[in-house]
Amino acid sequence: MSSDKTGYPIMGENKPQNVYGPPQPDAFGMPPPNYTQAPGGPPYGAPGPYGQPGYPQGAPGFGPGPGPYPQMPYPQGPYPQGPYPQGPYPQGPYQQGPGQPGFGMDPNAPLGSPGYHGGDGPPSYYDNEEFANSGWEDKSIRQAFIRKVFMVLTVQLMVTFSFVAVFTFSNDVKLFVRQNRWTYYVSYVVFFVSLIALSCCGEFRRKHPWNLVALSILTLSLSYMVGMIASFYNTDSVIIAVGITSVVCFSVVIFSLQSKYDFTSCRGVLFVCLIVLILFSFLCMVIRHKILHIVYASLGALLFTCFLAVDTQLLLGNKKLALSPEEYIFAALNLYTDIINIFMYILAIVGRSRE
Repeated sequence: MSSDKTGYPIMGENKPQNVYGPPQPDAFGMPPPNYTQAPGGPPYGAPGPYGQPGYPQGAPGFGPGPGPYPQMPYPQGPYPQGPYPQGPYPQGPYQQGPGQPGFGMDPNAPLGSPGYHGGDGPPSYYDNEEFANSGWEDKSIRQAFIRKVFMVLTVQLMVTFSFVAVFTFSNDVKLFVRQNRWTYYVSYVVFFVSLIALSCCGEFRRKHPWNLVALSILTLSLSYMVGMIASFYNTDSVIIAVGITSVVCFSVVIFSLQSKYDFTSCRGVLFVCLIVLILFSFLCMVIRHKILHIVYASLGALLFTCFLAVDTQLLLGNKKLALSPEEYIFAALNLYTDIINIFMYILAIVGRSRE
């Protein structure tokens, strides 16, 4: 058999020698294919560039030669795993670093990194009290929520102080309520039931228009109670109490809106103080003394002034605690009851002092 200058046998002269022995039938008894010549190249069995008989597997223009072939070991796991994007995602660079808007919101963040929040996405500041509420989802929604709360509150205060004016300046109404004190207890029961419904039933107070109906019933019942209590005081005392209440509440609301101090973090302390004030009221019922009643009324006015500051900052959404924009009825109820309690305690202070 002749060969060219490269050492390969000339095609067509002789069949290549099988250096691996005679071909063996496969598992089904079929004869193996006749490997005679690779298409477009020298026959199998010619010496390869690395000294092996035949070209290595994968050489250009050649198919696999007869085995066996040396096997390369594959690395054994574990293999590094990485998150696979579940697109499509909005395109654009993500801002890096804590304190930046959008930090921690990268959907492609690796597992265990500060930006990874699992399949549920980043936490909402309505669900996590420890989450910093400095960035609102939409400031226009929060501003519309604040306007809606103060509109509802304004209507409530107008209705209540209209009742107070009628019960204070009309002698016939004064005579009627003093002769029919059972109406006070009926209004108290209606107020208490509607207050529980709005405070404890979250789905009910967010269901329009039933939330407005319940708030209207609560406002009318409490207005009747406040007007009836005001009818037992002098007209001058009522006017002075209304003026002081207006100045105090307006000042507290403006200060709470502008202050950087977080009053919502003191809500637990104020709740404990409220329990102490309730126990103090039972003492005043047993010990009927003018000075003790004035001290009790002063403490009550101070406590509900602090509650007014807390409930005002709950509207802003940039403190430790915040209210959802859907809770405008609950927010208006909190502010309304705070202002009415401040008025009642100031009226008690002024009335006791002028006796």
